[in-house]
Amino acid sequence: MPRPATGQVIVDERRRSPSYGLRFRAYGRREYVALGTAEEGWTRARAQVELENILADVRRGIWQPSVAEVVQAPREIPTFHAFASEWFERQKVEGGRSGKGLAPKGRDDLEWRLSNHLLPVFASRRLDQITVQDVDRYRLGKVREGKLGATSINKTLTTLAAILEDAVEYELIGRNPARGRRRRLPAAPPRRSWLDRADHIFALLDAAGALDGNARVRKGQRRALIATLTFAGLRIGEALSLCWRDVDLARGTITVRAAKTDAGVRTVNVLPVLRDELGAYRARLNATPDALVFGTTTGKRQGATNVRRRILALAVENANKQLVTDEVEPLPEHLTPHSLRRTFASLLFALGEAPPYVMAQMGHTTPNLTLAIYARQMDRRDGEPERLKALIEGREWAAMGSSTHSGASAVAVSAAGDDRESAL
Repeated sequence: MPRPATGQVIVDERRRSPSYGLRFRAYGRREYVALGTAEEGWTRARAQVELENILADVRRGIWQPSVAEVVQAPREIPTFHAFASEWFERQKVEGGRSGKGLAPKGRDDLEWRLSNHLLPVFASRRLDQITVQDVDRYRLGKVREGKLGATSINKTLTTLAAILEDAVEYELIGRNPARGRRRRLPAAPPRRSWLDRADHIFALLDAAGALDGNARVRKGQRRALIATLTFAGLRIGEALSLCWRDVDLARGTITVRAAKTDAGVRTVNVLPVLRDELGAYRARLNATPDALVFGTTTGKRQGATNVRRRILALAVENANKQLVTDEVEPLPEHLTPHSLRRTFASLLFALGEAPPYVMAQMGHTTPNLTLAIYARQMDRRDGEPERLKALIEGREWAAMGSSTHSGASAVAVSAAGDDRESAL
C-alpha cells in the first residue's frame, strides 16, 4: 500500500524575490511543483493552502502531474554559402549521370556556376531569406551584364533550383523560389557547325599540315589529328586516348575504347582518305602498339584545351586567310573538335549511308542530331555531295566542279600518301 500523501512548502531565498514550490509524495512517487515568486504574489501561507489542496486531490485520486509543454528550439537556417558548399561536396561523390560522382569536367563546370555567379549574389543570405523576387533580380542582372548567354544563365538557375530543392526536402524552407520554367530564359537553339564542303576540308587539312611544317616536334601529328576527327568522327577525348593497337590500317578499323557511354564503345570503319593520312603519319614514327597515337613528346596524353587553342584554332585561322586569298567563302564560325565529329556524319551521308549505320559509327544513342544532319545533306542540290564523296574515296575532286579552290589544296589525294607526306 502506498505511503500517505505528505509534503512541505519549499522557499528559495537565494534570489532577490523568493520563489515558492511544493515537494510532496503522490501515488508512491516524489513530486515537485513550482508555484512562483514573491513578486508574483506568492507567500508561505498561500503556498501552504495550495499544498493542502494538492494533498487532498492526491487522497481522492484525482490529482495529475502537469505535463510540461515541450517547445522545440527553432532550427538554425544556414546561409546559402554554407548549404551550397555541403551540396557541392555531395555532388562530387554522388552526382553525375551514373550517381557515382562528378567527372573533372563536371566538377569544374559546377564550381564555375557557384563561385563565379551564384555565390557572389546569394552567399550571405539565409536560405529562408531567398525569395522569388531575388531569383528574378539575379536573372535580370545577368541579362543586363551581357557576359552570359541565355543557355549559361539557365544553367546557373538550374543549379540554384537544385540546391534549394534539397533545402525543401530537409525542411529548412517551405518552398523552392527558383523552381519552375517561368524562372528560365528562352534560349536560342545551339549553334551547331560542321564542314560540308570539300574545299573547306582541304583548306583545314592543309593549314594543319602547315603547322606541322613549322613545328620542331611531332611533325605530321597535327594534320593526322584533324583528319581523324574529321574522317572518323571521334570525340576529342576518344582521339587523345587512342593507342596504335586500336588502329588497324590493314583491316581498316579504329576501335574506340575510351568512350563516355556504352554506345560510344565501337568500331569505326576507316575511310580511304583517313587510311592514307594515318599511314603517312605512322610511317614517321617508331611507336609501340601501346603508345598513344596523338601523345606528347614524352608519350603522355595531350589536353583537349591544348588541341583546341594551339592546333584547331590556328589551323582555322590560317585556312581562312588562304580561303580569302583564293576568294572562297571562309570556314563556318565556331568550329570546334565536335564540329569535325559532325562533319564525319555529313561525309557518311554523302556516301549514301543510312542513318542507323551513321549512328552506330558515331556512337550516338539518340537520332536527333544524326537526322538533322541527314536532312540538311539530303536537301543539297549544289553538287557538293559528289565532291565530298570523291574526297572520301581518294579521287580527284577538283575536276568535278570545284573551280574556286586553287593551289596546294586542289591536289589529288594520293592513295600512296607520298605527295601528302612531302607536304607534312
